[in-house]
Amino acid sequence: MTQPLRVALVAGEASGDLLGAAFMAALRQLHPNVTFIGVAGPRMIAAGCTALAHSEELAVMGLFEILRHLPRLLRLRRRIRRELLELQPDVFVGIDAPEFNLGLARQLHDSGRVTVQYVSPQVWAWRQGRVRSICAAVDLVLCLLPFETAFYARHAVRAEFVGHPLADQIPLHSDRSAARTALGLPLDATVIALLPGSRMGEVTRLGADFAATAVLLASRAAPGQAPLFIAPMATAKVREVFAAQVAAAGAQVTLLDGESRLVLASADAVLVASGTATLETLLTKRPMVVAYRLAPLTAFLAKHLGLVKVQYFSQPNLLAGERLVPEFLQSQVTPQALADALTQQLTDAGARPHREAAFEAIHLQLRQDGASKAAAAVLALLHDRGIGV
Repeated sequence: MTQPLRVALVAGEASGDLLGAAFMAALRQLHPNVTFIGVAGPRMIAAGCTALAHSEELAVMGLFEILRHLPRLLRLRRRIRRELLELQPDVFVGIDAPEFNLGLARQLHDSGRVTVQYVSPQVWAWRQGRVRSICAAVDLVLCLLPFETAFYARHAVRAEFVGHPLADQIPLHSDRSAARTALGLPLDATVIALLPGSRMGEVTRLGADFAATAVLLASRAAPGQAPLFIAPMATAKVREVFAAQVAAAGAQVTLLDGESRLVLASADAVLVASGTATLETLLTKRPMVVAYRLAPLTAFLAKHLGLVKVQYFSQPNLLAGERLVPEFLQSQVTPQALADALTQQLTDAGARPHREAAFEAIHLQLRQDGASKAAAAVLALLHDRGIGV
């Protein structure tokens, strides 16, 4: 009979809720005598997590964008810290949301709790000095990307690569015809997916250029052969903003609520904001063009203080260690540049075999049954401390 185990989880946003629910199921399989408490979304709550707060309360992004919400977030963190110290969990697992979770982890770690960060912040890419605070805050970092562990090893931080859950969820080969049938799209059309971002700031900064790119590509097509443009929208607010940008540009774009994986599977090429959606596109094996604009003040500091330490910013290029896909940042993002790059992606048959082989190799590398590996790594850490055995 295993000893009782109490696990505190704090997840931010829908992606963290998905990770958390899968982690809970995997940990319960390995250690059935376990209970969960913390900040949770609907999937984690359905999986049995007692919620002290809802994960939507942490859905704030950006170096300066977070300032407006800082007083509320600090109050929330103080309350969660107080309640967790009273409840005395055996381990705290912060799932993504590093701005919130690492500070909380440090406070719990100082009180003697075992602490874990599930999903590494991109400390290897920019503001590398943060690794010192990560070392002081957590006993283990669970990494989704394989190159992250080498960075932590150089700084004497215990880290384990557990794979990316999207690689487990998305099939190795996506059926384009089946996806088009499901969406009611013609099988013989050229379909271009537009993914201008899941957050308001991203869509505000990129959406107009994505819409203008669609207009430009349509104008270049022969009569009757214009591509079909389709855009999955993450939220109703994002849809409202992008719909206005599409209308202002005079573009013809079909907007859908959600359905991003079906849309990606149906596409011949994808114009996508940098982020997790680029990894979804890679795993679906579709050619893509990646664009991003940071908030102006964040971009200024990143450039002039030398905060960025990587050659590429898009996940496909970072994972491959080469420029597999075109990527455009800040002032490079123009309708002309994006349209030219998409045309090249659609027509350069010679580049396709290497790109698709690289995408498949990355998919296999990331397909690790990540939730089970993460659960096993946390249990191993606890067993090293004599907890839960």
